[in-house]
Amino acid sequence: MEMDEDLDPLMSASNVYEFVNESNRMRVLKVTFKPGDIAKMHHHPEHMAYVLKGGKLRLTSEGKTQELDLKEGSAVFLEEQNHEATNIGNTTIDLLVVELKQ
Repeated sequence: MEMDEDLDPLMSASNVYEFVNESNRMRVLKVTFKPGDIAKMHHHPEHMAYVLKGGKLRLTSEGKTQELDLKEGSAVFLEEQNHEATNIGNTTIDLLVVELKQ
């Protein structure tokens, strides 16, 4: 699936996403969600999020909503998807996201 540039998290959710590094096989992003922060709808290929600082995050994708209780030091694996993410807790969430390139 080719990504629409408008859905690149560095564009559509630049309030929380920051570029770290990339190679021909993966891209690494740092994500910082303050309480109440929303990452507007954006796209990720298959990816992994490593939790640097935990909290409660709500993901909305294709009409489905899931709440994640992110624990510091854990890793969450996610399939390719478009989603919106909201920090619904009262702590700042820090993640390191590694996207796999197809």
